[in-house]
Amino acid sequence: MKDLYAKTLELAEKHRDYTARNLSNLIKIKSLSREEEQVQQELKRQMEEAGFDEVKVDGLGNVIGRIGNGKRILAIDGHMDTVDLGNPDQWDFDPLGGEIKNGFVHGRGSVDQEGGPAAFVTAGRILKELNFDKDLTILFVGSVMEEDCDGLCWKYIIEEDGIKPDVVISTEPTNLNIYRGHRGRMEIEVEFFGLSAHGSAPERGKNAIYMASKIALEIEKLNERLMTDVFLGKGSVTISEFVSGSPSLCAVADYARIHLDRRLTWGETRELAVNQIEELVKGMNAKVKVLDYKENAYTGLEYGMEKYYPTWKIPENHEAVKKGISAYEKLFRKKPQIGKWTFSTNGVTINGIYGIPVIGFGPGNEALAHAPNEKVPVSDLVAASAFYAAFAWEF
Repeated sequence: MKDLYAKTLELAEKHRDYTARNLSNLIKIKSLSREEEQVQQELKRQMEEAGFDEVKVDGLGNVIGRIGNGKRILAIDGHMDTVDLGNPDQWDFDPLGGEIKNGFVHGRGSVDQEGGPAAFVTAGRILKELNFDKDLTILFVGSVMEEDCDGLCWKYIIEEDGIKPDVVISTEPTNLNIYRGHRGRMEIEVEFFGLSAHGSAPERGKNAIYMASKIALEIEKLNERLMTDVFLGKGSVTISEFVSGSPSLCAVADYARIHLDRRLTWGETRELAVNQIEELVKGMNAKVKVLDYKENAYTGLEYGMEKYYPTWKIPENHEAVKKGISAYEKLFRKKPQIGKWTFSTNGVTINGIYGIPVIGFGPGNEALAHAPNEKVPVSDLVAASAFYAAFAWEF
């Protein structure tokens, strides 16, 4: 008689076309951050069709499907918002077409990040078909606003919905490897206040652009000497925006502002990163601040948090990682690769703030995230749907 893992893999393969079609239907609905309502309704429909025990939408607009009613909680998360399409001339196919061709599902969101939710819907269907009856609650979360503000959705789920899982699987793309962390990030703004004067006599004023430019060169040097972690790699800082203002184009600029994208490796904190910039501008008429995010979700609810997204990693011998490795080996009869993301995920709040163990396993190559010609192998969707179900059995 086949064991549960063999049956799980067999059902995942049987539902190959079902999973691909579900993803195609999600891709066809444009779903920028704060504009996810239609795609969330489609995900809710898919969960209900798959036979989930309960499906609801919370106040922020997250879709939460449930299977089981046990004391321990396993959550599987995937965000449903995507970035915009970019230059249409760089796409070889319709980014909202959801075309299934040559073993791939094509379109924006296929990799980042609706492929994961399409796979976990199938995982839920597999568990129902196998009469999953363990003492476990499995929550399948289609989350919102991640592209605008990583982890905001989970801040709401934990603080407002009152849900605190024992373990979370992030379905962000991992090339079917098991991930256990990534660098944190924060958004820092530096404002420079000069003194305007007529452009014919610049010596009478103090040019804020020159002030900011000097600091820009120091920030370039700072990037080279930031901390490094053996697993997560080096911290980084770059200027992503430079804005200036003056009374006229015939005047000395009395204002400048730079926006910093700061990536934090292990051991780098919010305070450290702010202090490093404050040291550079010491003696200048300048102000350093960490930015806040506060916007209305598609539900109309206003919600926000500071734009500080902590670094996180869990040890390779952590129970969640070991369960993931065991489920993978029983399914695929080989050892998985263990790694990390280059970019940031909802793990910044789930683990970085609230300390809930997170592992990553998702279909697709993260190099295609936010890129033209985004597409995901159908075989990845099959493997991911099997893994999520198998992890539930393992858990």
